[in-house]
Amino acid sequence: MRESRGLVESRRFVTRQVPLLRPLGWLAAGWRDFLRCPVPGLVHGFALAAFGAVLFWNARNQFWLLTGAFSGFLLVAPVLATGLYSVSRALQREGHASLATALRAWKPSDLRLVLFGLLLALAGTGWVLTSASLVNTLAPLPVATPREFLRTVVLEDPGQLFEIWLAMGALLAAPVFASSVVAIPLLLDREISVGGAVFTSWRTVLANPAPLALWAALIAAFTLLGMATLMLGLVIVVPWLAHASWHAYRDLVDGARLAERE
Repeated sequence: MRESRGLVESRRFVTRQVPLLRPLGWLAAGWRDFLRCPVPGLVHGFALAAFGAVLFWNARNQFWLLTGAFSGFLLVAPVLATGLYSVSRALQREGHASLATALRAWKPSDLRLVLFGLLLALAGTGWVLTSASLVNTLAPLPVATPREFLRTVVLEDPGQLFEIWLAMGALLAAPVFASSVVAIPLLLDREISVGGAVFTSWRTVLANPAPLALWAALIAAFTLLGMATLMLGLVIVVPWLAHASWHAYRDLVDGARLAERE
């Protein structure tokens, strides 16, 4: 049986194993990159924080729209931070970078990142539809607004619906994280198909389950903290995590066998 192109490409990469607390080092390296070249990070951070604030304001009284908007936002945000991976890449290779470096990462001729973003958005849509079906089927009362969800599902439901809802969210989020944790910077850095990047990402997670579980928890915690500050914290959190994600990729994947992208 002939193997897929993506699986064959993935095997050309060596995935490294790292210690449990290595994600803390990625955060430190990401912070250094942010301080060395802050303008691209601040531009990305302000843009995503403003976009998140607009989403929240327009969907604040419609729970499923709000859930869908933020699921899509969280899933697609790593793709939108591609320019910051490019900045970290330039700092590592050339010692300097600028806002132009970030903007050049979006070449119209390269549709792989667009395709990956669409796949992530599709995954977010699947979560929202599954979530809505679960809650509307099991909740004792209709749920249409955030207040109704809080009252009916979180506070008053005796059947652990909220716990089931959270567990299902984690179950669906895990494969998305495994598919994307190094895939996006890898697509930026090397000539590889979307399938090859996803397979490499999965191999990396399987080789480092504990460190990458910690990394996922850190990403979630910092993102929630940024949102809890009326989105203002995202101005710093977005570039910090983006730069750190580049260093995670470089630490976890040895791509010497595949040509670099210019």
